[in-house]
Amino acid sequence: MIKKHSQLTVVALIFSALATAQMQVPSDRSRGSKPSQSSGPKNLTGIVSDSMCGAHHMAKDKSPAECARMCAKQGMKYALVAGNKVYTLEGHEAELDKLAGEKATVKGTVNGETVMVDSVVLATKPAK
Repeated sequence: MIKKHSQLTVVALIFSALATAQMQVPSDRSRGSKPSQSSGPKNLTGIVSDSMCGAHHMAKDKSPAECARMCAKQGMKYALVAGNKVYTLEGHEAELDKLAGEKATVKGTVNGETVMVDSVVLATKPAK
């Protein structure tokens, strides 16, 4: 019981520290750049993760899927890691939960680093 309580405490401290760090990152507007404009409907393919961890999951004792689901239950948003970009995903949480840790194709409206999800499906593997 003590070991599990200690693990939960460590995870809570990690979330707390990262949330604080994210709040201290200056926005694009404070650096003098123009705000991102909506780029319209797009199809993006990548790994379904969460907005806290992105491509690097912090819960080392969990699979990427388990970590993403745990973070989502803690209030983080699902995210898509596509190449070196991480997009926060808005909507379709039930489908995203099923595809956590998997390669998926998300169709939606991109606005900066956020995607308003219209649909999400498991990415098909190319024919050999």
